[in-house]
Amino acid sequence: MNVGDVDLNLLRTFDAILREGSVTAAGARLSLSQPAMSNALSRLRAVFEDPLFVRTPRGMQPTPFAESLAGPISQALALIERTLAQRSGFEPARSERSFRFHMSDIGEMLFLPPLLERLAREAPGIRIETTAFGEERIADALASGEIDFAVGFLPGLRAPVRNRALFSDAYLCLLRADHTHIGKTLSREQFLAASHALISSIGSGHRVVEDALVAAGIRRRISLRVPHFMVVPMLLERTDLIVTVPERAAAVFERLGKLKLLRPPVAIPRTDVRVHWHERFERDPASLWMRELLFELIADSAPRRKPAGGGRPVSRSARVRPSAEPRGPR
Repeated sequence: MNVGDVDLNLLRTFDAILREGSVTAAGARLSLSQPAMSNALSRLRAVFEDPLFVRTPRGMQPTPFAESLAGPISQALALIERTLAQRSGFEPARSERSFRFHMSDIGEMLFLPPLLERLAREAPGIRIETTAFGEERIADALASGEIDFAVGFLPGLRAPVRNRALFSDAYLCLLRADHTHIGKTLSREQFLAASHALISSIGSGHRVVEDALVAAGIRRRISLRVPHFMVVPMLLERTDLIVTVPERAAAVFERLGKLKLLRPPVAIPRTDVRVHWHERFERDPASLWMRELLFELIADSAPRRKPAGGGRPVSRSARVRPSAEPRGPR
């Protein structure tokens, strides 16, 4: 392959088809006609000596070789975008930049609606993409530019990754409103006797719940393990399961179903939700703009819920008090 035959526009075409899964949609994204896109794809295939994309019922699917190119090409384009933004300044209203985030499905639920609403008004050309990595991969992905930000409770990230606090949350127990055995308070005995669902979300720090319970001599009976938060309301409405989740998520789930919030029977450290980025991009105008926007939209903005049995809403400064005094293991 002759590198001189590859120009930036061809790489942008490759990236657009990969992301859209359609030549037509990719053309609309790049403001190119169908003939222009077909010509660009033909040139790409000739340069790389590979079909690159194959038409299937699910759209244009990449070949194994195209998948191997996807990461490096995406990172190269992102680096060029950042370099040009630093040189010319960043104008959100005119930008067509993509911002890539690591976040869980609970993060998507809490953060994306206000972010996309603001972007639609003030920066309609900006694109948002989300993914979820194992925590061990996040730092490298931030350093390489594969992702721009990681948002969530990620206590394992250290320098040279930098961060800014958005909010902290207490943990609350969520269960169906007409639970068979549990009323307006949740005792240690009820907690131990109950069946629990555990959300093992990729790349999150919610292991802190299990650590706090073990330290207090409590070992839950885990009846279900799932990797995502969004299935929680449907599960709880039809079972007597209990799930322990951050209060902002619990408040949203409560509104989605006939559920109730109770304080756990032991104090659990609060989640410390932050936006993280690599120090390489500390002064990048686009990165700085997005960080400030996230802080404006999200930082300590959610209303506090009043869990049953707690007597008052959970405040930012208040610690979670157990609904019953914890006793030592029996």
